[in-house]
Amino acid sequence: MDDDFIIPVFVVFAELSDTFLGTPKYCPKMEAAEIMTVAVVAARYFNNNLERALLVMCQTGHIPARRCLSVSRFNRQLHRYADFLEFCLQTLLELTMSGEAFIIDSIPAPVCRRARARRCRKVRGRDFCGYCAAKKEKFFGWRLHLICNPAGLPVAFELLPGAYHDLTPIYEITADLPQGASLYGDKGYNYVEGEAFLAAEGLRLIPIRKKNMQRHDWADEFDLRLYRKGIETVNSQLESMGIERLRARTNAGFDLKIHASLIALWHTQVTVN
Repeated sequence: MDDDFIIPVFVVFAELSDTFLGTPKYCPKMEAAEIMTVAVVAARYFNNNLERALLVMCQTGHIPARRCLSVSRFNRQLHRYADFLEFCLQTLLELTMSGEAFIIDSIPAPVCRRARARRCRKVRGRDFCGYCAAKKEKFFGWRLHLICNPAGLPVAFELLPGAYHDLTPIYEITADLPQGASLYGDKGYNYVEGEAFLAAEGLRLIPIRKKNMQRHDWADEFDLRLYRKGIETVNSQLESMGIERLRARTNAGFDLKIHASLIALWHTQVTVN
């Protein structure tokens, strides 16, 4: 673990919690900022294993042993602040919602192995039976649709069932992008009507063309090769955080870990850049 990562995360949470949550009516063992920091540290360093992150944070002195919660009580407190964690994530995303170029892609977020889909209680149905063309494998669960800027900072996301096509949330996820921006995607985003609709809204959708389609001009082709590498790096970072092997008993817990992973990605990219 790195204090250059942990301390800024805690400071951001502390500032937001002081501003929007105010002073608690009682004196809790762990503050809201500490609880959410543990969740983000778990995503960044421990593949979203909350129990291990809590133990290590206590052993390293980041959280005093006398104030450290039990695992079950920590989980209850974390779920209590689930809405506020999402609010913190949206606040961070709004800070990076600027620029002229963005990259869009999707990544599988399975809830279990495909062979166990019939026994899964969190989600059910064919809508969650997805296929990842990049890896040529099937999965069962959700698909994370993500937009990043060229620096790898996330700016918008949607979590939808795995069977839904990459283009399903294209209108909702791009609603807040600045006017005149260009959005670069892979071959799955080729959609003539969608490109025309977004163009009317002041947004250019520039996907990688298929072999039987007319290609973009040389400038757009150059930008595609340049920017597509960034989103692949982001996907690799999310995979290293365990987003493709998350363990959660409920959908609310699954959402918590997705949000914590995106916050961890945001702070990681800010630290690197």
